[in-house]
Order: sequence, then C-alpha cells, then structure tokens
Amino acid sequence: MTYRPSSSGGARRVRCRCGRTVLRQLVGQRAALDVVANADELPAAAAAALREPNRLDWCVRATKHGTDLRWADCHRRRGDCPRPHVIDHQCTAPPGPPARRRPTRTPPVSEGQLALDA
Repeated sequence: MTYRPSSSGGARRVRCRCGRTVLRQLVGQRAALDVVANADELPAAAAAALREPNRLDWCVRATKHGTDLRWADCHRRRGDCPRPHVIDHQCTAPPGPPARRRPTRTPPVSEGQLALDA
C-alpha cells in the first residue's frame, strides 16, 4: 500500500492584515483544520504555556518540501519535544468593513402580473 502525501503541501508564509508574518496550512489527513499560526518559533514548553482552549500550539517539522505543521501530540510520546513549536495567531487588526450587499432589482411589472415577451 502506498502512502498518500499530505494534500496541503506544507505551510506557506503569508502576511496577516495586522502586518505580522504567519504560517498557514491545512493540518490533518481526513478532517483538515485551516491553521494560521505565528511564524515565531518557540521551545515546546513555552508554546505549551501559551496554549488555551481555543488557541493550540503546533509542532514545526522541516521536510524536503519546506516547513510542515503537525499536531503537537509529541509532548505525550517523548516528554519534551526537541523540535520548535508555533502558536495559533491572534489577529490584532480591527475588523474590516461589512460586506456590501448588491441592491435588489425591482421587477418592471407589478407583483402578481406576468410580463410576456413579444
């Protein structure tokens, strides 16, 4: 049986609207999670200290294709992980303007009346 490579292709460095450089990647094989994490690498213990219920830390692995983010379950397997970790990004930019709605068109005839093309 052959191994199916990850569909994400690794983490991309992108700029957030707050100006910080972040890593973005789909993490997971079946139910992928869209991760946006700070690009600043931390030791595993420091990243674990910043972890909150809605803010996870991620294990950073260097592959031949570039940077790859993985679930930080390495704490349970080997104690202290030797690889760097990153933490989910919390954007500080103000929310953008609301999406503009397109105006609805009024029909050329009154409601309930059919318009027949000649």
